[in-house]
Amino acid sequence: MCTHTPTCPTADSSDREAAHVVAAHPEQGWSLLCNALVVFDDTGELLPDGQVVAPHRPLMATA
Repeated sequence: MCTHTPTCPTADSSDREAAHVVAAHPEQGWSLLCNALVVFDDTGELLPDGQVVAPHRPLMATA
């Protein structure tokens, strides 16, 4: 699916979020990457096979 050089990581790679954005909808809070991964502003993901990856924001330190 990816036509970039070098090719983007696949949706099952650990670095899958590094793929290029092919459709961005910031007003709706999501973007489609060229590896068919949908990433959400809350850091959640929807994989091409329909699996959901829960948001994985870093925890904020409290003072």
